[in-house]
Amino acid sequence: MTKFEALGLQKSLLDAVSDMGFETPSEVQEKAIPILLEGETDLVALAQTGTGKTAAFGFPLIQKIDSNSRTTQGLILSPTRELCLQITNELQLYSKYEKNINVVAIYGGASITDQARQIKRGAQIIVATPGRMKDMIGRRLVDISKIDYCILDEADEMLNMGFFEDIKDILSNTPEEKSTWLFSATMPKEVSVIAKKFMHSPQEITVGAKNSGVDTVQHEYYVVGGRDRYPALKRLADTNPDIFSVIFCRTKRDTQKVAEKLIEDGYNAGALHGDLSQNQRDMVMNAFRKKQIQMLVATDVAARGIDVDDITHVINYQLPDEIETYTHRSGRTGRAGKSGISMVIVTRSELRKIKSIENKIKQQFVAKKIPTGMEICEIQLYHLANKIKDTKINEDVENYLPAINDVLQGIDREELIKKIVSVEFTRFFNYYNKAQDLNSVDIGRGERGGERSRGENSSDGSVRYFINVGEKDGYDWMSLKDFLKDTLDLGRDAIYKVDVKESFSFFNTEASDTEKVLSTFTEFKVDGRFVNVEVSKTPGGSGGGGANRGRRFKDKGRGGKDRGRSKGRDRSTSKDNASHSGKRRSKKRSDFF
Repeated sequence: MTKFEALGLQKSLLDAVSDMGFETPSEVQEKAIPILLEGETDLVALAQTGTGKTAAFGFPLIQKIDSNSRTTQGLILSPTRELCLQITNELQLYSKYEKNINVVAIYGGASITDQARQIKRGAQIIVATPGRMKDMIGRRLVDISKIDYCILDEADEMLNMGFFEDIKDILSNTPEEKSTWLFSATMPKEVSVIAKKFMHSPQEITVGAKNSGVDTVQHEYYVVGGRDRYPALKRLADTNPDIFSVIFCRTKRDTQKVAEKLIEDGYNAGALHGDLSQNQRDMVMNAFRKKQIQMLVATDVAARGIDVDDITHVINYQLPDEIETYTHRSGRTGRAGKSGISMVIVTRSELRKIKSIENKIKQQFVAKKIPTGMEICEIQLYHLANKIKDTKINEDVENYLPAINDVLQGIDREELIKKIVSVEFTRFFNYYNKAQDLNSVDIGRGERGGERSRGENSSDGSVRYFINVGEKDGYDWMSLKDFLKDTLDLGRDAIYKVDVKESFSFFNTEASDTEKVLSTFTEFKVDGRFVNVEVSKTPGGSGGGGANRGRRFKDKGRGGKDRGRSKGRDRSTSKDNASHSGKRRSKKRSDFF
């Protein structure tokens, strides 16, 4: 008997589970599915985003639906169009072996007539955003007076978006005897009001602590001057050569401005905010899902419903006013069992907010320094070397080799390598060679949650190491830290500032452990491959772990300041230019690393 079969799912659903490659149910699925299948009950389920909540209510709902009746039996309310469509698609996959089950999505920005026509044909399950659902009820285009099941998904997000009255109005059109299933990441007062008013003695399940963050996310903060937020953001991106991130700003104006600056500076970025049309929003999200955009700059409201599993970093360009909003932000990474990093760029006056967030999410932040220019150069140099090593040879170049060999005649192997690397590295070096230190004065917060807030130089008793394994070897910051702890037998807290890149990584220990570290990794092999460790030439604590796709760097002389402005280029501030970066990239610029 499989683990999903043990939950009580019927064969048609188990076949769908098998097709989708699900092997082990998540914690919320293990807790919720048996309760919902056993009988008719109300349920409050508290679990972070990315924990498998759709399947937790989707499987029981499909199993309980009468497919022979065309009456609407289930209503699912979700906060955004994107999440609405995603839930609909997943339910269609779950019910692929069920006959006659029809799932219809109702949302704004599409033809209300077409949606009404789909419902009229017979929709046992409706997935809707609150605004469009209320509109259709008012026009008598939908009948939910006979539903058996009402699911409120991401209830706290719907209420944060101002849908409290809409939800109350919608629920007042549903029968008293229905079952209501409420799924939420947090339990603010408004959610409790909904639960008390429209639910009857609900059972409650909690995955993790209420309002807490997930343990797959590492929380970091960087203290800078108020004018240095954007240069700091660029350095954090440059230090992570495979970043795939969401950057949160507080206002639509800041979101647009930051996105435009990133695009202008050659990053694959895009903006997502409320002033975009639905078509622009769809273009941005499609590009982001395809990873054509690696840095998505968004407002909190616009980012509701973003459900992408591979996000490596969440960057808080500005902290939100509400702590629960930070929980939603950081929940965009570290999903589906993967690790992630939530970075916060703060000024000294905002440091008190960090402590408040720590108390709420029951996790501690790691104080980190914005990387120096030389740290970035070192990381990018290693990244370039690995990129050259891993590049597949294009056989079409064979025809040009005789002429190229003539040009390069007389250059020995070592000099040729230096020249090849220097072609790209020199531009980065010239840009960062005299770059200023962006870090605010030392904040003196001491040790933080097992990671240590230490200075960047050997004077603090720490040594930084380079190790030739990274993400492509299956490591993230958690698993590499565990590997080093077990290999060196130093204890988990003795290894800190673990930064994992695509094909290499960095970590710190006390200087007193250096001899043991280096001797342990002398002639050390894992699965037949040598794992080398050496002391890093720039023993600082560069930001983050993770990795960057498509970072582009202009062939412009930019001096030593983090300005990144392009002279003589189109600097239009239209929404279209910042909403999709791919069409603005200059063909004259080559990929840097």
